[in-house]
Amino acid sequence: MSALRVFILAGEPSGDKLGGALMAGLKSLRPAVVFQGIGGPHMQAEGLESRFDMAELSVMGLAEILPKYRHLKRRIAQTAEAVIAMQPDVLITIDSPDFSLRVAKLVKARSRIRTVHYVAPTVWAWRPKRAGKMARFIDHVLALLPFEPPLMQAAGMRCDFVGHPVVAEPVATVEEAQAFRAAHGIGDAPLLMVLPGSRKSEVARLGARFAQTVALVKARHPDMQIVVPAAAPVADAVLHLTADWPDTKVLDPRWQDYADAMTQKRAAFRAADVAIAASGTVSLELAAADTPMVIAYDMSPLSRFIIGRMLLVDTVTLVNLVSETRVVPEFIGKACAPKGIAAAVSEVLATPDAPAAAMSLTMQRLGQGGEAPGLRAARAVLDGL
Repeated sequence: MSALRVFILAGEPSGDKLGGALMAGLKSLRPAVVFQGIGGPHMQAEGLESRFDMAELSVMGLAEILPKYRHLKRRIAQTAEAVIAMQPDVLITIDSPDFSLRVAKLVKARSRIRTVHYVAPTVWAWRPKRAGKMARFIDHVLALLPFEPPLMQAAGMRCDFVGHPVVAEPVATVEEAQAFRAAHGIGDAPLLMVLPGSRKSEVARLGARFAQTVALVKARHPDMQIVVPAAAPVADAVLHLTADWPDTKVLDPRWQDYADAMTQKRAAFRAADVAIAASGTVSLELAAADTPMVIAYDMSPLSRFIIGRMLLVDTVTLVNLVSETRVVPEFIGKACAPKGIAAAVSEVLATPDAPAAAMSLTMQRLGQGGEAPGLRAARAVLDGL
């Protein structure tokens, strides 16, 4: 059997994780496989030599993309040319639609290469016509959420629910959480986790509001301790933001072995009594750790205006959507204000068990206890071929 030729690309850390797990799954099912593409450390650990630094593509929001449009357009053209030159058995694009779907469109216009897109677009939330447009150049979609396949299939694409990667990631034990508290002198004090985002634009936009929220929470709960796990790309920004926060520990992964940094982060998630987090998949990481949360997020005024007019759902928090509840408080757009967020933190502290059932149901519906999502995704890709 000849080697399977795969061109695979991701544009941000979450996509890199998906890509790494998918590559590992493909290697286990088809050991003779050759990869080319773009990715970060997870994909590189599986043997990918990235054509350029994935960080160039980590932008989000309509207004945020505009200043980098020319550079992105050039990278899109270069990447499409590389795919055409390779003539792979399959092109797998992972999330980052502003980049990856444009690459797939160019490739499909000039070839019959099979195209697979990993992570269904959020057509259930806004811009439902995206599915129909995608179907012109995407053959197959791998969905993370169980309610997405019918929406993609209705547009004419094959779609498989492969499970969410959060269900395959390790979760700290109670003992590890207690050890984290002891190591940082927290003891039995209440612990607030603050997660202001993994992109520099998010930390810049949300940082001041999160800082004001922390000050309000500390005023109401003087014994509150604070931990801030920082993603490596924003660690300096987080350290600057939190420089004058009292009783605060920043977890900077840059000065640790990767595995040790992840172990410490997981222990912090489990140790926290409540978290304030930017919207995104972090809500699922918190749910996996049984950590109650308050979600807060805002975009640029232009992005907020445009997306706000298109939004089809009354919540953007994945725990609320997957569990079909509204137990996780969220403060989005103009509602992303310190006073309301701080009040919600106090309410969650007072009733910490309220979201437990919804968080557990979310994990079950995302595939907890089943085959690893990366392996399921690999099987779906091969079956499509």
